[in-house]
Order: sequence, then C-alpha cells, then structure tokens
Amino acid sequence: MLLALSILSCDNSKNKLSNSSVFRYNEHKNIGSLDPAFSKDIADIWATNQLFNGLVQMDENLNVLPCIAKSWTISEDALTYAFVLRDDVYFHKHKLFGSDSTRTVKPADFEYSFNRLRDKQVASPGGWVLNKVHSFNAINDSVFKITLKQPFPAFLGLLTMKYCSVVPKEVVEHYGNDFRSHPIGTGPFKFKRWEENIKLVFRKHHNYFETDSKGIPLPYLEAIAITFLPDKQSEFLQFTQGNIDFVCALDASYKDEILTADGNLQKRYKDNVNMTRGPYLNTEYLAFYMDSEVPEIQSELLRKATNYGFDRKKMMIYLRNGVGIPANGGFIPKGLPGYNASIGFTYQPEKARQLVKQFKNETGDPTPKITITTTGNYLSFSEYIQRELEKIGLQVAINVIPGAALKEAKANGKLDLFRASWVADYPDAENYLSLYYSKNFAPNGPNYTHFRDEQFDKLYEQAFTETNNKHRVSLYTKMDSLVMAKAPIVPLFYDEVIYFTRKQLNGLKLNPTYVLDLKQVKKN
Repeated sequence: MLLALSILSCDNSKNKLSNSSVFRYNEHKNIGSLDPAFSKDIADIWATNQLFNGLVQMDENLNVLPCIAKSWTISEDALTYAFVLRDDVYFHKHKLFGSDSTRTVKPADFEYSFNRLRDKQVASPGGWVLNKVHSFNAINDSVFKITLKQPFPAFLGLLTMKYCSVVPKEVVEHYGNDFRSHPIGTGPFKFKRWEENIKLVFRKHHNYFETDSKGIPLPYLEAIAITFLPDKQSEFLQFTQGNIDFVCALDASYKDEILTADGNLQKRYKDNVNMTRGPYLNTEYLAFYMDSEVPEIQSELLRKATNYGFDRKKMMIYLRNGVGIPANGGFIPKGLPGYNASIGFTYQPEKARQLVKQFKNETGDPTPKITITTTGNYLSFSEYIQRELEKIGLQVAINVIPGAALKEAKANGKLDLFRASWVADYPDAENYLSLYYSKNFAPNGPNYTHFRDEQFDKLYEQAFTETNNKHRVSLYTKMDSLVMAKAPIVPLFYDEVIYFTRKQLNGLKLNPTYVLDLKQVKKN
C-alpha cells in the first residue's frame, strides 16, 4: 500500500494533470486482463470499457444506441441483422498499422473479432454470447451482417457486452496472449502504462469519434489513473483525503461512517462528497428446491408464509443502511422492463400465521421446520428472517457453508432452501425468467428451483418471437406473476448501485448493468 501511495504521490508532483483532468479510482479486486474477450469480472469490464467499442452501446436507461454501427436493420423474421458502420472510427495508434500508425475499423475487423470469441484455442469466457448466432460476415467495406439460429429479441443487448468489442487482427496476432497487457482498441481512452498490482494509466484518445450534444469531442478528461489498494477501508481513507475521486458500493467497514441508518449521507461529508444511487440489475433471494421430498418445502402454504412473514423494508434499514430496494415485486428487479411492484409479497404477519396454522392442521405436524443454507456473508440476513419466522410459528435452522460448496450443492439439487442472487448477464428480463423455464433444470441450466409450469413455458417460448417490445414486456410480467403465484422463491431485495464522488466531479453515470463510463465525465 505504501508503495502504491508513494507512486501516486510522485506522479502528482510531476504531473499537474493529476489534480485537474485525471479521474482517479481504486480497484481493490485487481484487474486480470485488458483483453475484452476476457472481460468477465466487473473490474476488467470497467477498464476495457474505456479502451474498446462494439457495434452498439447502452445508455444509463438501458436503451441500445449506435456506436461503431451508425444504424442497423432487422429482417421481418427477426433473424438477420445488418449493421452499417461509421467510416471515422480509428484504432489507437500503433507501429504495426504502418506509416499512418492507425487505420479505420472495417466490417472485416468485426468478423475477425467474433471468430476469435468462438475460437476454442482462445478460450474466451464470452463465447456464449454467440450461441444463438448462425453466421456473421462482412458484406462489403461498410456492412456487417449477423444471422441468428432463432429469433432472440435480447440480441442487441448482448452485443453491448465488452466481449463483442472490435480488436485489430494485426496487433492481436503480434502479441498473442500478451494482448491482455498491450491492448489496442477504439475507445475514448488509450492504454499508457500498467504496473500490475500497483497502478494502471490510460490517456485521452485524441482521435475518438464521438462528440457530446454540442458537438464537442469526447472524452473531456485527459487521463484515468487506477490504483490497486486491496483493502476497502484504505480505499475509503484515500477517498476522504481527496487522493481518489470515486468510491463505489458500500462496504461494511465504512457504511456507518458515511451513511446514516436510513441511508442518507452523514452531515460531515455533505460539503465535499456527492452520493448517487439507483437500481442495479441484481435480485437477492431465497430459493426452494421444488423437487424436494421435505413436506415443508413442498407446501405452497409454507412457501407463501415465508414470503409474508418478515418485513423487507425493516431488514434493509437494519442490515444495509437502507441501500437496496425491498423486493415486494417479483423476480425481475426494479430498473428492468417487466418489473412490477405489485405481484409479490408484502409484510403480513397475521396472514403468515394463518398459513402456518393451516399447514399444521392439514399435516398434523405441530412443529414445522425449514433450514436455510447460506454463506457467511449473508448470515445476518438469514438470522433476521429466522427470528421473524419463528414469531409466526415456523422454526428455522441456518446452515452456513462456503460459497463454492453452496454453488455445487444448489446446482445438483442437494439443498432444500438456499440463499442466491442473480445478476443480469444481459439487460433483458428473459435472462431472469430463464431460471424458471422447465427445459433449463440445473445442473444443465439455471433453473435451480426445478420450477415447472406449462403456461409459463408457453409464454416464455412466445416471447422469443414477439418483436413488439411493449407486448414482449407484458409477457415478461405475466410470467413473473405465474412464478410468484407458486412461490418457489422468496425475493429479499433488488440491489442498488451506490457511489460517492468528490464535488469537483460532474457527469458520472452508472447504469443498472453497473458499467463505468467516463467519456462524459468532467473535473472542475
């Protein structure tokens, strides 16, 4: 840590840009690769998002917008996408491009980049994004065509992922595996220097193609400086001292220091710090294994009693300082089209008691009991639910196991009731609803509850061929309602993006997919 701070201090003294036009943040989880084909973790995605572009991009409201593709058309059968590329998108300068040190992006570059995603020798974790793609090819010097195996309305959203970024063949093949630390893209910033585990620096790409609404070239910043302090408390200390500009998420080590119990900024920080929060596409929940032979798990009465039996709002205030949205809707999180706040469960303890009493009368079991399996990180949530459910007559045991063991056990149907979360792979409600499609039973798919419903399956399959967005969203809400009617899960809360910035910073926006976009950020 001392070494990292020393280097940061040295840079500050030599380069006045550090105080005026450099965005500084810390990445405590480190960065594994700057190759977009390996942008699996948030830390890598944040970095590669500054360096690379794809055909399309997503704004903070989850709208898919043009990027390198200035326009596109979709065939009537929803299988063929034809993208028309801009002619003013340049790769970052590199000697391998020859005398001009750069060149424009062509459709053939996307053909190469997508083939690389599929290449088993490359072994990109992002190859799955092309699973529904039949073929792709460069039609000419301006059009790139993609043909799907079946209609898939969420496909444009998939293309916004960093996996689908364009990379230059000559540079990638020159560096091979070392492209991870010698990245050349088209993004608003270009790679400058990386001292692994210490510091990473990007500089402004002066030939970047995007402008703001007034026609001013982007980005505004001159540079990005990333440090790698592994301790969240040290990171927060650096933020309070003004050495970094941005802290994201709320860590237990400092949540009470910066936030009041009801989630507001503490008075002592209001003059120097701004707090921003909004929906994050992550649903935290408990899941019942519907094929369990345990009577309590099989009982819809007790599954609903569990949902009615605790106050989610109070839970969020006590355990998360109010950060997070109590999940009184369905499985689709707030912020995603298809979300409906009225289809879930509210806190109704008397109704929960009646359901438990009805179960006891019908089964003759005077002491029904369930066991929640969780990890240590979520023990406090399980203990809160345990205390509340025991008040309605339902005994609750808690089984704490390591994360890896829980992941394996839930995939193989070894747990009757377990804590889980689902973060969107891509911003479409179909991604959430796939967890309840009967053909996706774990371990061969993400249906960990083994929920099955014939009507749900029909609507799920219908949604793939529905090209009208409004109608498709209506189908999503209906499916979510069908799931909640049988209560195979207990939604706990929908997560929120929360971040803190120095007052000098303007224009920073994080969308619900939790992607850091710095091209329109200014520093006063």
